[in-house]
Amino acid sequence: MIEVKNLVKTYGAKRAVDGVSFRVNRGDILGFLGPNGAGKSTTMRMIAGFLYPDEGTATVGGIDVTVDPVAVKRQLGYMPENSPVYPEMTVEEYLGFIAEVRGFCSAAARRAQVDLAISRTQLVTVRQQVIETLSKGYKQRVGLDEPTDGLDPNQKNEVRSLIKSMAQDKAVILSTHILEEVDAICTRVIIISQGRVVADETPAELRARVPGARFRSLPGAARPGEPVSHST
Repeated sequence: MIEVKNLVKTYGAKRAVDGVSFRVNRGDILGFLGPNGAGKSTTMRMIAGFLYPDEGTATVGGIDVTVDPVAVKRQLGYMPENSPVYPEMTVEEYLGFIAEVRGFCSAAARRAQVDLAISRTQLVTVRQQVIETLSKGYKQRVGLDEPTDGLDPNQKNEVRSLIKSMAQDKAVILSTHILEEVDAICTRVIIISQGRVVADETPAELRARVPGARFRSLPGAARPGEPVSHST
């Protein structure tokens, strides 16, 4: 569903992404790992069509991002590190707005999508509440921003289950530095360093290759964020 081939992006004398290639299939939850400056965010933005690669390409659902980035955007959901929600809207108003932007033009279609999103993220009790008045946990659910950061164990399990259920008919990329999250929900791990892929394996294979390693967080890493999911 997502295929990346030899992506390159250079900023002045710095090559931020240096020949990155990988593939994500339907049902995959890919943990995309690396410390600050490794090239994660630049790669994600090229996949999503927000940056044009200097070399290489990415396809989403068979659509080449260098040929038709607008069509690629229609095929995926992209959540950057800071969720761009409108705090003055209610949960229902915001989700209705997003549904309309995504092409659900009739009132009935928007309502169906909003009801589905609210049910999946367990926002029923706050659907009429203004976003700026929500607790941290509910705000994160509205935007799936930093999905499990700061949540209690039960809330973490709920969000992890949500991401797993989404992946049944989608390909999901989760850019993070929290290895615990990767161990809990990801089916594959890609580690990027200095713009290059240095590992592509399952969490179990990564642990086996580094005996005694504990899944905590990568040194020098920023906060988690930027999940990308793709559906047809």
